[in-house]
Amino acid sequence: MTARTINVRLPEALYKQIEELSKATARTKSFLAIDALTNYVQHESWQIRDIHQGIQEADAGEFASAKQVNAVFAKYGA
Repeated sequence: MTARTINVRLPEALYKQIEELSKATARTKSFLAIDALTNYVQHESWQIRDIHQGIQEADAGEFASAKQVNAVFAKYGA
């Protein structure tokens, strides 16, 4: 696996928390940062996938009918 480097400035309090966690878990700060970023990116990526899927569906002309839209509005009181 090829690795790339980024530089990030952290607030002092966050840096200290990472340092404490690193010592307590016997993990490097780099390991903790990679783990946290990996989890964040995986958690947030669904939005991008859903947007791209929606655009593809719209480009293909796949839209909800007026009846379907009204049913959703009625269900949620809008």
